[in-house]
Amino acid sequence: MSASQLPLPQHFDAAQVDQVWRVPYQERQSAALAWAEQQAIPPASEDDFRTCLLLVDVQNTFCIPGYELFVGGKSGNGAVEDNVRLCQFIYRNLPQITKIACTMDTHTAMQIFHEIFWINDAGEHPLPLQTLITQEDIKAGKWRVNPAVVSSLNLPSQVSESNASTWLRRYGEHYVNTLTAEGKYPLTIWPYHAMLGGIGHAVVSAVDEACFFHTITRKTQVHYEVKGQNPLTENYSVLRPEILSDTDGQPIAEKNSTFLQMLLGYDRVIIAGQAKSHCVAWTVSDLLTEIQQTDPELAKKIYLVDDLTSPVVVPGVVDYTEPADAAFAKVSEAGMHVVQSTEPIEHWV
Repeated sequence: MSASQLPLPQHFDAAQVDQVWRVPYQERQSAALAWAEQQAIPPASEDDFRTCLLLVDVQNTFCIPGYELFVGGKSGNGAVEDNVRLCQFIYRNLPQITKIACTMDTHTAMQIFHEIFWINDAGEHPLPLQTLITQEDIKAGKWRVNPAVVSSLNLPSQVSESNASTWLRRYGEHYVNTLTAEGKYPLTIWPYHAMLGGIGHAVVSAVDEACFFHTITRKTQVHYEVKGQNPLTENYSVLRPEILSDTDGQPIAEKNSTFLQMLLGYDRVIIAGQAKSHCVAWTVSDLLTEIQQTDPELAKKIYLVDDLTSPVVVPGVVDYTEPADAAFAKVSEAGMHVVQSTEPIEHWV
């Protein structure tokens, strides 16, 4: 441990990081206030050099074994191992972190990447984690949008009630074709996950506890950024959904410019979370695109913590390790830094 790093507070228990439990906020407030005084931790408002720690989708649905989309990575326990290190990183670097921002993947049942949204001629829905809907599937008529979901969707204002079913069928075809044309991942049918109102949506208990402890010691509110609620598009990146317009070029979603400007307002942005191959990779890729359109030098303020994120690996089904590493290599070449949480922040390039 570096001389500039703090010890871990007594309440932190690494053995609990893989579990869901109630954070005793009132007790943690008392401990955090005492800790700030004991360790001489100043309020974040006094920071001359301002650092934002961006936590991407550190939620039960991705990070707790047995939950819907647990990110096991190569080790099979990746997200848990990442979050043990993440909590330690937050506690040890409390004075260096000005703000914590948590993205929250947020879904309901009837969304384009869930099985209920699609159907075949036999009335069957595509199997989650086993189905990639491709351009060839659409051409062959293997899958089509389920007309029964139309009445439950909040469609764009340009879609009339009488035309809704036709519009949605055409849009489904357009969506899959556009993913292919833009070189994105094929439409993956995911299990129901990060469901709004469900326990999987919540931030991992141990991470939530660390974030709350940071809030009280540094007198700065955690920022929560909701993403993924639009039923008509995937939203891996917090900065923009996969598809922005319909078959006629009319908007169905927009970029998250407000959050982008918030991030770039900091002197340093540290990024961690899940999954490295999807929401993290897409977020940093979009962040680089926006930076290069503004000022390429801004890439140097971004730090990706490689041991605080893991790729999606489903043994025998998919392994996104190589695309994840390739995404990090690409942004690194453009000026972003790839670092380890175990290295003291002052040693980062």
